[in-house]
Amino acid sequence: MNYRLLASYKYELGDIERGYTNRTLFVGLTNNEIKPKPVNDTMKDVFIGGRGFDLWLLWQAISEKTKWNDPENELVISSGPLGGVTQFPGSGKSIVVSISPTTHSVVDSNVGGYFGPYLKFAGWDALEIQGKASQDIIIYIDGIEGKVEIIEAVSKTEDTYFLLDELLDMFAEDESQRRLVSSVTAGPGSDHTLIGCLNVSFFDTRRDRARIKQAGRGGTGTVFRDKRIKAIVVKSPPFKGDVLHPAYPKRIQAVGKKMNQEIADQDPIQNQIGTKGTTMLVDILNYHDLLPVNNFKFGSHPDAENIDADVFLERFTEGLPDGCWYGCTLACSHAVKGFRLRTGPYQGKSVCIDGPEYETIGGVGSNCGIFNPDDILEINFYCDNYGIDVISFGTLTAFIMECYEAGILNSEITGGLELRFGNGMAALELLHQMSRGEGFGKIAGQGIRQMKAIFVDRYGADAQFLKDIGMEAKGMEYSEYVTKESLAQQGGYGLTNKGPQHDEAWLISMDSILNLIPSIEEKAEALHYFPMWRTWFGLNGLCKIIWNDVEPADNKTKYSGIDVAKVPEHVQNYVELFVGVTGREDVKSGEDLIKMSEAVYNFQRVFNLRMGFGKREHDAIPYRSVGPVTKEEYLSRKDRYDSQLSGLGSRFDPSGKSTQEKMALLRAYREEQYEQLIDAVYKRRGWTNDGIPTPETLKRLKIDFPEILEVVNRRI
Repeated sequence: MNYRLLASYKYELGDIERGYTNRTLFVGLTNNEIKPKPVNDTMKDVFIGGRGFDLWLLWQAISEKTKWNDPENELVISSGPLGGVTQFPGSGKSIVVSISPTTHSVVDSNVGGYFGPYLKFAGWDALEIQGKASQDIIIYIDGIEGKVEIIEAVSKTEDTYFLLDELLDMFAEDESQRRLVSSVTAGPGSDHTLIGCLNVSFFDTRRDRARIKQAGRGGTGTVFRDKRIKAIVVKSPPFKGDVLHPAYPKRIQAVGKKMNQEIADQDPIQNQIGTKGTTMLVDILNYHDLLPVNNFKFGSHPDAENIDADVFLERFTEGLPDGCWYGCTLACSHAVKGFRLRTGPYQGKSVCIDGPEYETIGGVGSNCGIFNPDDILEINFYCDNYGIDVISFGTLTAFIMECYEAGILNSEITGGLELRFGNGMAALELLHQMSRGEGFGKIAGQGIRQMKAIFVDRYGADAQFLKDIGMEAKGMEYSEYVTKESLAQQGGYGLTNKGPQHDEAWLISMDSILNLIPSIEEKAEALHYFPMWRTWFGLNGLCKIIWNDVEPADNKTKYSGIDVAKVPEHVQNYVELFVGVTGREDVKSGEDLIKMSEAVYNFQRVFNLRMGFGKREHDAIPYRSVGPVTKEEYLSRKDRYDSQLSGLGSRFDPSGKSTQEKMALLRAYREEQYEQLIDAVYKRRGWTNDGIPTPETLKRLKIDFPEILEVVNRRI
């Protein structure tokens, strides 16, 4: 790779104390500015780290008029005070925040890999990037030499997998440094779509290659490439287990030892995530009618056995461990090596594919009617390589396929692509076109919200039908769960701050399968607790899988009801871990952790308000996530729906009604239920009936800063 130095900044490495470096790094690309910023006590006490630091830095940098592609928009990346712990599993997450190209509001996306911890080890609690470069550049942070550089980059490739090798050759001076280098990249798909993702690397010593995890949601890769960033590279100094200089190392060691033993004992007999990864969800969801099939029309399919966990287990290579951070004994980041590509620019090449995860299988697989594992793997590879969010790609492709089969689109419109359910080759060609910004791929790359408007304006589509079947909310495509029979999960998608992503509230199991939260009030309580708890992981740089995908052996006998899903023993583990690192003696229980999250969560809601969103109208969801849109859907579950209506009283009596009439009755009831759920959740969260945090709530959470109150008071 050829390059020339555009700017350089030398700094003292300093020390990490109790999980913090106490400074953040600002890089201004317009003027090649590099400077440190201090981390004050308010940031640590109120915003904690990770997503909290990201949001606070972005809030200060932009205005309510800032658009995603304005120079003042930022990408901010942080891991949080617990990010980089090696004695406790799942401690390597980074969180990326920006203004989204698809939602036009604040988006956060979490990702594994080495970057966030290495950024901290190199001396920085967060990286804040603003402005736009005039040419492709690399930001290089050298934690060994203590320097930050902006470098003009001219590379032979934009494609992620091949760029990774170039970056290692460029910045690792010898073999021993290869594991100390981590990069953030995107790809050509991020240049030509609004759903670009970021690829964060980690070095796999067994395979002797860099691998990647994705910050997929909300188009952060598109922002990255709009700023003309080719890569961000950090080189960590060599480190030991006490690198964070924790307050109480023995407390961390004790809780880590206990958790590691539990994973070794319980994962093989519970979910087998260590061997199967998240693919184990395919069987479970298909059995319970919750696996998305054909644009979320259906929840199961007999061909799902062709793409289940055992199918991919045979393809995963070279055994264990497969962790995306040091010390993670669950090690669920599996890969398929030696896959020969059949399409695209690398046709015939043998490659290593990171994944697939469940969301990939559900999204580009069953939701598109594709039950060929090789098609899924190839789409997986090219989405990552091009820097395209695989969840959004799967959901928007399923939407296109339904529109094609409904006669809204045809081969003339799609440039000859037969985009019917099950056509994996057509889906792959669409993906290649999206990466180049060509053909129908140029339209598809705008996302579902934009496509709905285009299909109405250009092709005369029924706007209400598209609204009902277009599986997006707030401008973000749905992740891969059928929510028709889970009111709580409908709220878990619709009432999110950023859009319908399961990492904020995954309630479908406890609601649909276990029936732990039957009443609206219980669902509202769950929609308070679980989003706040998952927010806490994002404040601290932690992976949620360790929390409840492996349980203590006595969890179900020791606890009952919703407490089973909370896994109280693990909650106390996190109290010990947080106090052990930070030394904060005011933290005594899980409720203290929840209160931290409440402050940041409510702040993000106010941030949405500031950007013109964050009210009740913005928490609306497509009807297909609530109930059946088409006659075909209703008839596929006719007995279930008829029985449900019969139990609702005379107002909804289905006797003698046509299918269309019964669908209308069911819709009226279910939409009414969703509105009642919104009322209950807003009340529980301390918000107005329009979804705005009250001044009293902000005061209770100690975020009643004048600039925050000003935003709220203008909109109440």
